[in-house]
Amino acid sequence: MDYVYYLANASLTLRIVEFLHQSPRLSVKSLTVIHQIDGWVVKVKLSDVPTLHQDADFRAFLNELGIPYEPDIRVRMALWGLETGQSPVSVMRRYQVAVVSHGNPDFEEIEEFRKQFVSGLGYCPETLA
Repeated sequence: MDYVYYLANASLTLRIVEFLHQSPRLSVKSLTVIHQIDGWVVKVKLSDVPTLHQDADFRAFLNELGIPYEPDIRVRMALWGLETGQSPVSVMRRYQVAVVSHGNPDFEEIEEFRKQFVSGLGYCPETLA
């Protein structure tokens, strides 16, 4: 089962990673995080179909943080490329998207992206807060 959401900033994205680490009943197959100029696209792919209760709880949590998202064709193709085993670097080149993380939910990749982006700009945009 897949959940694709659009989030306003990095802090909300990190809350999802934290939630997934604290929820062993949700068997996460992969978490993909893509940064866009005005926000973040997060795709959570579960290994197993959750129970109705788990699904409802997880959707409620995600709805508190962001909105369900139907990606445009470029992001959809990037997500497909990552799922089919293409490297994040080749996906970024081919589809011109910023793949921050793909695979196991990882705080460090998101934090490192945020630090590097902010240091390159010299200020912190709202989406990286």
